[in-house]
Amino acid sequence: MVASIHKPTLLQRLWRFVEGFDGPLAFAVFMLACAGLLIMYSSGFDHGTRFVDHGRNMLIAGAIMFVVAQIPPPKLMAWAVPVYTIGVILLIAVALFGITKKGARRWVNLGVVIQPSEILKIALPLMLAAWFQKREGQLRSYDFAVALLILGVPVGLIMKQPDLGTALLVLAAGLAVIFFAGLKWRWILPPFVLGGCGIVALVVLEPSLCAANMDWHILHEYQRQRVCTLLDPARDPLGKGFHIIQGMIAIGSGGFWGKGFMQGTQTHLEFIPERTTDFIFAAFGEEFGFAGGLFLISCYFFLIYRALIIAMQAPTLFSRLLAASMAMIFFTYTFVNMGMVSGILPVVGVPLPFVSYGGTAMVTLGLALGILMSIAKSKQLVQT
Repeated sequence: MVASIHKPTLLQRLWRFVEGFDGPLAFAVFMLACAGLLIMYSSGFDHGTRFVDHGRNMLIAGAIMFVVAQIPPPKLMAWAVPVYTIGVILLIAVALFGITKKGARRWVNLGVVIQPSEILKIALPLMLAAWFQKREGQLRSYDFAVALLILGVPVGLIMKQPDLGTALLVLAAGLAVIFFAGLKWRWILPPFVLGGCGIVALVVLEPSLCAANMDWHILHEYQRQRVCTLLDPARDPLGKGFHIIQGMIAIGSGGFWGKGFMQGTQTHLEFIPERTTDFIFAAFGEEFGFAGGLFLISCYFFLIYRALIIAMQAPTLFSRLLAASMAMIFFTYTFVNMGMVSGILPVVGVPLPFVSYGGTAMVTLGLALGILMSIAKSKQLVQT
């Protein structure tokens, strides 16, 4: 008698693709996506198809996350060197014959116009994690020096464009990998001490430095203006300080509970510049108040916390370092965006994850989530 063969149903076959996904991480992203759609409908109400396009971008990011989550970490590591190399070559191409818009050369035309610096947000931590994985158990100072070189080349090329916001994100992701790989504190403390002294000196000397319009050499003129505006937005309230002032007014006017959905006057009277992109947190704070802002911050905190838990439980050094760098990407996006809107950081082009409008950033975030899901799935496979 021939035993019958059980054929899996369509639902069972589909379940295999999502089995192992990290539920808490997916829930945090879902809550942020709902908040993003809600405020995008309000802030982009008179912005044409912004709401529909934002929903489409989220679906694309979700599809990318789903596909990348099916790729096991060893295959991701195999792509590290080719993807990093292509990214650096494209950055060099940008420096040689890139497209200039608004005084910045950040794009290159390869049949389609692309921004290579976005590739490095994922390619750089991928490369560094693979570098340290191959040297696991025998790390020397030389290995960290090479890692800093791997980090410094793309960051330098991106800052040359200039693109301070993207350079900051790439730098943070790369430094996270190097730090968690075991970089000694004697290498970490001196730059932090020097940076702290520089910030203190800048605050003390700000009136003379900014008023005299001195050339700071290491910064472009627009970057110098952003720093001066951060330290004293009222010096040019209708010009360079307008963004910061209006953002703080919107957040403050929301009070504890906010003015209510679709009731934000600063938002709908168009006092908030870039209210659907970089300054969408100001629009959210105006309509949903301190309580809404606290909810949003809690969701981001849980997202980053969950990403770090995935990193701690990852089965290999490569997976641990890569997951930790993805957590740093989410943290840097969130902290820099909320900081610049609140007036504690200079204004740079960094969107709020899953809330701000933008296709390129959403693709990057989808890749980061897919990598985290892939690592979470590999952990469960190892355990079973």
